[in-house]
Amino acid sequence: MYINWYPGHMKKTKELIKEHLKLVDVVIELLDARIPISSRNPQIDEVVEGKPRVIVMNKSDLSDSKLTNQWIRFFKEQGIDAIPVNSLNGEGLEKLVEAVQAAAKEKIDKLVQKGMRPRPVRAMIVGIPNVGKSSIINRLTGKKSAKTGDRPGVTKGKQWVRLKGDIELLDTPGILWPKFEDQEVGYKLAFTGAIKDEVLDIDTVALRLTEYLGNTYPDMLKGRYKLADLDAEPLKNLDNIAMKRGCIFSGGRIDYSRVANIILDEFRSGKIGYITLEKPEDFKDTNVE
Repeated sequence: MYINWYPGHMKKTKELIKEHLKLVDVVIELLDARIPISSRNPQIDEVVEGKPRVIVMNKSDLSDSKLTNQWIRFFKEQGIDAIPVNSLNGEGLEKLVEAVQAAAKEKIDKLVQKGMRPRPVRAMIVGIPNVGKSSIINRLTGKKSAKTGDRPGVTKGKQWVRLKGDIELLDTPGILWPKFEDQEVGYKLAFTGAIKDEVLDIDTVALRLTEYLGNTYPDMLKGRYKLADLDAEPLKNLDNIAMKRGCIFSGGRIDYSRVANIILDEFRSGKIGYITLEKPEDFKDTNVE
């Protein structure tokens, strides 16, 4: 399966970010804590032009906490604060506000020294689709100021919103990149729902996810689907899960679409377990500055 998806509105979003970058003091980059590198848009480094940056690792409630802490250290070593956040209950958002204020302090202090009145910190939030920008914004404002949805692409245009901590935020729609040079990145984005299921072969995506989990979290996979053991062949494991869950057509044929949806839904909701699909040790040469 080759993933190459770049809707026209995402090109416009990139242009919008460049156009409005001069208005902000800090860029908030939103990542999925389960795939911190694959959920980074490599074009962001070019687009934000060295602005102070704070990384938000959302969906930390679904990730492997041990690996999340390793990722926080990974980003810290590169001079960027990374804040784990659970947008569903607001955990971590107070630390996010503090980190944004700290990142903008030098800029605001310089303005005051020039005789200007103190003003709110201006921030821009950027990230790929379906990582929780709207949910985080609504939590920070205490009201429903941004549209939310469980599907990619709900946020369509730009809007300024006032946040706690005297911060003004420019929201932007999610932005992917023109193509995925590494198809493993594409698969990980598909696993987490950053790419619409409608444009994917979900049977293949679920098979690859089963293979990933069998290699990295075998006990969780066996425990969730009551498998006595795992087969070396991922398709056999998928078949066994289908039989355990009754995803069988008359005549005994496997209903692959049904079992694929079950596995993807249960991974994305954390029912299989707290899982992170990337380790910092595999990205030692990656520079995010």
